[in-house]
Amino acid sequence: MAILWANLVVVYVASLFSRYLAKPVAIGSGPPMVKPNKWLTVIVMATFALVAGLRNNIGDTVFYIHSYRITDFTWEAVKAEKDIGFGILQMILKSYTDNPQLLIFITALVTNVLIIYVFYKYSRLFELSVYVYITSGLYIVSMNGVRQFLASAIVFAATKYLFEGNWKKYFLIVAFASLFHGSALILIPVYFIVRRKAWTSSTIVLLAMAVILIMGYSVLSDAFFTAIADTHYSEYQNFQEGGASLIRVAIGAVPLIFAYLGRNKLRELFPFGDYVVNMSLLNFVVMAIATQNWIFARFTIYFGLYNVLLMSWVISLFVRREQKFMYYAILGFYLIYFYFENVVTLHLFYRSDYLKF
Repeated sequence: MAILWANLVVVYVASLFSRYLAKPVAIGSGPPMVKPNKWLTVIVMATFALVAGLRNNIGDTVFYIHSYRITDFTWEAVKAEKDIGFGILQMILKSYTDNPQLLIFITALVTNVLIIYVFYKYSRLFELSVYVYITSGLYIVSMNGVRQFLASAIVFAATKYLFEGNWKKYFLIVAFASLFHGSALILIPVYFIVRRKAWTSSTIVLLAMAVILIMGYSVLSDAFFTAIADTHYSEYQNFQEGGASLIRVAIGAVPLIFAYLGRNKLRELFPFGDYVVNMSLLNFVVMAIATQNWIFARFTIYFGLYNVLLMSWVISLFVRREQKFMYYAILGFYLIYFYFENVVTLHLFYRSDYLKF
């Protein structure tokens, strides 16, 4: 964990100073906000990419390393892959080297650069987004669900088109992301769900849907797994690892509670805030459903990043005299959660052939 703790310190300090060296910029019709220093932002991106890209364990990393080594990536093998885009990527990389570290590094580089770029553009407090990205567990997840998180980062990079309502470009990017993980296609119907005002009747419908799905899980899950029985995701029906913890659900609810209490001010400060809130709400709904079966939590990979983005705007919803207290409270709260989740619960350790303390 020493490398991961060091990573947290380095990226937080760099992103904090990047905000102090920032310049004002306008987002939409809202009031101007600061744009972090781009060179320090590059340092943040590079640190994330190096730590994640030079690992040789965590989650399914070992599987990807083994698969890369033993597979002969011919066109026939690639076409037989679940997600052809990832197969093509491996075929290209293996034409240069048999070392699987290049695959791990490239996926980590693309994933983290795209995510941090969106935080750079739309976060109110850039360093808070960077900090919560790690301490909420999403950075660790990016080293586990490699293909799906890569697809998520690609779609997340299209946030601009989601905000602007440019559905053609957004759908095109979603289609491209689906080449790396087919589940990215769920973002197409989601586009129409989230592009509306938050905290309206549609919000009530989403929450009611979560309650219904939880209460009727045994019946509805059978229907769900029957629907995917003939797809390459059919193995998920045998997934038996219990449900997501209530703590994770509570973590996902925190920024939503603050966003609801300060909903009018958020609309004044951030013209695209309603879309971010709706994405965060979907994250909460899916995580609540995942308390019945952890596999559903995989879909929060597409929504959780908006939860992080939303948290960066929460501080500004408080009156000025309370903002500093809330800032440090969030730092402390997420740090405790990060320690509990990764040290106490998961006993996580980081291993690398290149980074050693």
